[in-house]
Amino acid sequence: MRLTRRQFTALLGTPWVSLATAAAPERLYDKVSSPVGMGFDAQHRLYVAEWSADRVTRFDADGGREVVSSGLGGPAGLVVAPDNSLYIASYGDNVVWHITSDGKRSQYIRGLATPAGLSFDQEGRLMIANRETNEILRVEEGKAKSLIEGLRTPVGVVQTLDMGYVVSNINGGVTIVRPDGSRLEAGQAFRKPAPGVASTRDGRVFVVDYGGTTVREILPDGRSRLTVDGLPSPAGLVASPDGRELYVATWGDNAVYRFIP
Repeated sequence: MRLTRRQFTALLGTPWVSLATAAAPERLYDKVSSPVGMGFDAQHRLYVAEWSADRVTRFDADGGREVVSSGLGGPAGLVVAPDNSLYIASYGDNVVWHITSDGKRSQYIRGLATPAGLSFDQEGRLMIANRETNEILRVEEGKAKSLIEGLRTPVGVVQTLDMGYVVSNINGGVTIVRPDGSRLEAGQAFRKPAPGVASTRDGRVFVVDYGGTTVREILPDGRSRLTVDGLPSPAGLVASPDGRELYVATWGDNAVYRFIP
């Protein structure tokens, strides 16, 4: 979707800066099997959880790809730890896998209920969107403990800079949980928010709409702002290591795109 300068300024509510801020998404990788969770390692290589292929694949900057692990039972959420190890939520097997940088795999957390999106909080603790129990879990001392309850099919979560949370509920919009525990619904413009929830270094939060074609920025007052349109069923989202770009995984065409928000 191309906007005129006037339309773009009205949309953002900020002064016009440059056409570069409205750049169309660039298609980077094709033939990615139902991609969901994504993450970057210290070498800026991109890892993608391929749901329908039961595997995780690593993509190099030059376009090369390598299967890192397979037989994962519907991998959904994925995060990369500072030591380059991976945590992967298996939606089908109800576990979170841990894969070390040298490829050794083990079950990190068991007994979950359709775990979807994963992320780290600001203290480096793993958070899990546990869809079936309608809660967000946080791993403390090797055990998954309830962090946020009473949600509506949560599939993604990030912690905000003010120590609150943004949760995507695939059947119930987007929930902002403030630091004091109060909640604000921010998903009126979404059809089906997916596990793709990402935050940038400056605190901006973005959510994909799997039931539509958009990525939207979630604003603190509960509104959302269109960031990009025209993506076929976006499911995954991650910010680049420098925070300047967003990478989005799409189910409609099994691809990964990059764009500047």
